[in-house]
Amino acid sequence: MGKHKKHKHGHRSSSSSSSSSSSSSSDEEYKHLPKAERKMRKKMKKQMKKGKIPHGVGMPGAGYPGVVPAGGAGYPGGYPPGHGAMPPAGSGYPATGPGYPAGGQGYPSAAPGYPAGGVPPAAGYSAGGFAPPPGGAPGYPAQPQPGYPQAPGGGYPGNVPPPAQYPGSTQQGGYPGQGQGGYQGQTGYPGQPAASAGYPGQQPGQGGYPGQQPGQGGYPGQQPPPAQVGVPGQQSYAPQGQTGYGQAPGGVPSATAGMGNLQIGGGSMGDIPRPTIRPANPFNCEADTKTLRTAMKGIGTDEKAIIQVIGHTSNKQRQEILIMFKTMYGKDLISDLKSELSGDLEELILALFKSTEYYDAWCLNKAMRGIGTKESILIEILTTRTNAEIRGIKAAYKQHFGRELEADCASETSGHFKRLLVSCCQANRTELTDSQRQMLMQRGPEAVVDRALAQQDAQTLYKAGVKKFGTDESAFLSVLSIRHEYQMRATFEEYQKLSGKDILSSIGSEMSGDLEDGFKAIIMSAKNRPKFFSDKLYKAMRGMGTDDSTLIRIIVSRSEIDLQNIKDQYQRDHGKSLNAAVSSETSGDYKKLLLAIVGQ
Repeated sequence: MGKHKKHKHGHRSSSSSSSSSSSSSSDEEYKHLPKAERKMRKKMKKQMKKGKIPHGVGMPGAGYPGVVPAGGAGYPGGYPPGHGAMPPAGSGYPATGPGYPAGGQGYPSAAPGYPAGGVPPAAGYSAGGFAPPPGGAPGYPAQPQPGYPQAPGGGYPGNVPPPAQYPGSTQQGGYPGQGQGGYQGQTGYPGQPAASAGYPGQQPGQGGYPGQQPGQGGYPGQQPPPAQVGVPGQQSYAPQGQTGYGQAPGGVPSATAGMGNLQIGGGSMGDIPRPTIRPANPFNCEADTKTLRTAMKGIGTDEKAIIQVIGHTSNKQRQEILIMFKTMYGKDLISDLKSELSGDLEELILALFKSTEYYDAWCLNKAMRGIGTKESILIEILTTRTNAEIRGIKAAYKQHFGRELEADCASETSGHFKRLLVSCCQANRTELTDSQRQMLMQRGPEAVVDRALAQQDAQTLYKAGVKKFGTDESAFLSVLSIRHEYQMRATFEEYQKLSGKDILSSIGSEMSGDLEDGFKAIIMSAKNRPKFFSDKLYKAMRGMGTDDSTLIRIIVSRSEIDLQNIKDQYQRDHGKSLNAAVSSETSGDYKKLLLAIVGQ
């Protein structure tokens, strides 16, 4: 078989010049088509000349080659256009050859489940642009509807399908005028194939439009997705023993969930409690225990291995390691650590291995032990903890030291400052109920504030301070010791209106010493708790030397609550990251472990 075409010589019954010219023009007309197509078209043209088939059947139209002209009868063996069917678009896709072989190069490979031979035509239309009769398009078996049920009604005779039917349509969310809840009652296209048919590259079973995520939006019987609670991308985390964060008791979402637009703690969304330490996942307690044992075995200590384990596990997981260590080796991990470590690194690691309640109790006991009392530590812990945390601290204090926390505070302090600390030890401050948390999340802080009570409390504070010769400290304590943070903030606003002074400046002018510091700590904890701790960290690292105990205490105690918020506040207030400040004030493995807790 040669590559050259065979030419038949001789003449038919009519003029040879007309026949030759016609043959030449046919070659030019169909030269872009495949060989089989050219032969078929030539044969059909001859049949038309002989009058055996009507003129115009299957002949190329004005658009792409192979498109049936408007009003044409369709391909041989195909179906004539139905009543009101769509005419072919001028910019439509080129029709393929007979039998619908593999599509042109512009189509990507069809998704699994579609018949070989390219991408099927758009739902409800044949390749030539005409709607097929109820039997469906020839050559394509009926496919199940993956996302859209068979709609009742008679379809859209003579109408253009809704704009959302086409890829690239700007219309979102389905068909025009559609209500919420799905596609019930939506009239459709008779004999409509799979909804995803006709979209190149779309995966089977993905009901919807290109780019739409599976399982989204409005199918009959489908439940709407639950409302997203919390900040996008934010992982909720409940610190050990902490109430008021993460999941609230009784399965009710916490007050901190979804409060990105609220003014919490005196700031914006940055004050939703964000820890820097979260539980390790995956966590292998046995493997971590072996790592610590190996790091302390033999001559020398592998501090790097110890830091790797301790700096990336939560407090609860560290308690599990303590038990596993004694179970596997019959030894106390704390005793081994003390024998291997010293200085600030030892204090930091031992702090991390104490439970949160015990660590606070240990810090309070240390502050009151021996000669003198470190009142600043008593203030820092007792004025910033929740009711549940204070109850846990009191229990741990009793368990480990055999003494009552309240009694020790009363014996180590005096006057109104003693009364302030005793008040804090009661763990009886008003806190939001579950229903109030829901209202706070949905409607904002004003929903949980009694504005009349705020005005009344502001009057009480005003009369006890600015308007009075001397100061009635008991009146301040009666208000500031029992209100929750949102109510106190409303009171501070009303006080500002009434007196023309900020509450902090009034406390500074009316009180002094430890009592002033105690009341200011309560106010700052209500207005902006991260700032309270940020300022203490700044003072601990300011000037000559570093108060390492304060640095360790705040970083460890807040690492699983709101240390990320404190970092952000530090950056805003001092124009320098907390990481950079810690790095410049510490060194060695002590610095490495601190930075591992602080995070990047």
